[in-house]
Amino acid sequence: MFDWNDLKAFLAVARGGSTLAASKALGVNQTTVARRIESLEQDLGFKLFERGQTGSRLTEAGEVMIPDAEGVERAAIRFSNQAASQLRGVHGGLRLTTNELVANSMVIPALPEFRRAHPGVQVDLVITDRSVDLENGEADLAIRTSKALAESDLVARKICDHDMALYCSREYASRRGVPTSYEDLKDHDLIDVTVDMGEMPAATWMMRHSGGRQPITRSNSMGSLVHAVKAGLGIGALPSTIGDIDPDLLRCSDVIEEARVSSWIVTRRELKDTPRVRAFIDFMAPHLQQQMRLVEERGRQRIAADADKIVPFPTKSVG
Repeated sequence: MFDWNDLKAFLAVARGGSTLAASKALGVNQTTVARRIESLEQDLGFKLFERGQTGSRLTEAGEVMIPDAEGVERAAIRFSNQAASQLRGVHGGLRLTTNELVANSMVIPALPEFRRAHPGVQVDLVITDRSVDLENGEADLAIRTSKALAESDLVARKICDHDMALYCSREYASRRGVPTSYEDLKDHDLIDVTVDMGEMPAATWMMRHSGGRQPITRSNSMGSLVHAVKAGLGIGALPSTIGDIDPDLLRCSDVIEEARVSSWIVTRRELKDTPRVRAFIDFMAPHLQQQMRLVEERGRQRIAADADKIVPFPTKSVG
C-alpha cells in the first residue's frame, strides 16, 4: 500500500514540472514534496522523475504510472465527497453552462458517476457557445476555453491546456490535396468562425496566413465547425483533442503554438464554497483532466498511424 500523500506529491510534480511548483500547489514546503517523491520511488523500486536544473521530467516508467495515480486521486475525491455529502447533506440544483462539444463529449458522460456520489444534486445544462453572464446569475458555473480569462470577480480552477492545429477531412484531402506550407492556404477552402464564438486564436492564425483568401463559410459554434470540416467543406482550426482522435480527419499542420488555449471551471465567489458547487468542481476538474490525458494518448497513436499518409506542415517559424 502506498501513502496517498506520496501519490499526491507525484501527481503535483508531474503537473507542475518541479518540486517547487508542486509545493505551491499542495501548500507544503519543497523539502516535504521531495521527501515524498523519494519515499514513493523507494517503495516502487524505480525512478519516477529525471531531475535537472530546469525541473523534474517524468521517466518512461513515471509516464506509465500517471493514469493509475489519477485513478486513485479520483477515487479518493469520490470517497471524500461522499463522506462530505453525508455530513453536510449536499443537495440542490446547479446550472452549468458550456458549449455543445464539451457538454456532449466530456460533461454528460461524467454526470452518471457524479450523480452516484451526489444523488441530491441536480445539474441543469445551459448549452451555448456564447459567454453566459455568471455574475448576473444566468448560470452558476461555466466551463470556458480561451487564451486567458477576463478580469472579473469570478473564481476559476484550471482544467487543462489545449493544442490547436488545422484539419481537413480525408475526403477533402483525396479531392483537393493538403497544404504543405502555410503559403498553400491561399489555394484551399477555409472555414472560419463568427464573432459569436468569441476568441479563437487558431482560426485567426489561419486567416492571417491565407493570403487574403475569404473563407467559404463561417461557423458560430465549435460543434458545427467540427461537422463542417468532417463534411469536407474545407480546412478548419480545431483542438487536437478533437481532430487527432477523429478517424474522418487528417491533421494538416503542426500545433500552432501561439494559439494554445486553456479550459477552466468558473463560478461566482459567493458560490465556490457552497457544498453542491464545491462537490461538482472537486469531482469534475480531476475527472476531465484524466479524460483529456487518455484522449491525448489516443491522438498521439492515431497521428503516428497516419504518418505515411500526411506530414503536417511546420508552424513554429511562422509569424
